[in-house]
Amino acid sequence: MAKRVAIIASNGGMFDAYKVFNIATAAAATDAEVGIFFTFEGLNLIHKDAHAQLPMPVGKEHFAQGFQKANVPGIPELVAMASEMGVKMIACQMTMDVMGLEKEHFIEGIEVGGAVTFLDFAYDADVTLTF
Repeated sequence: MAKRVAIIASNGGMFDAYKVFNIATAAAATDAEVGIFFTFEGLNLIHKDAHAQLPMPVGKEHFAQGFQKANVPGIPELVAMASEMGVKMIACQMTMDVMGLEKEHFIEGIEVGGAVTFLDFAYDADVTLTF
């Protein structure tokens, strides 16, 4: 039986995106079933516009060159990889309602659901992470 990895993405910065999608794609590459619940600022990571232009944190500009030298894919590429690998991406319905966002604001292939939707996935998780 495959391992199951449940991730909560509640922060929406560039480094948060790398953490979430690096773990998600690595787990998916080992044939784990992966589900990510995006809530609050974490919704930036799957927002059609925002995920492609996450700013480098102030004072960390030197990382841009390091990412390039190490051939680290950009966030849009990592999001696409996760999607292609079957990572389940759930946008928090409550947060979307509070922020006035609709499913159309997000990348293709996401699911919209509440905490219970994520919990149904997470109850059987072997690993649960929060970023």
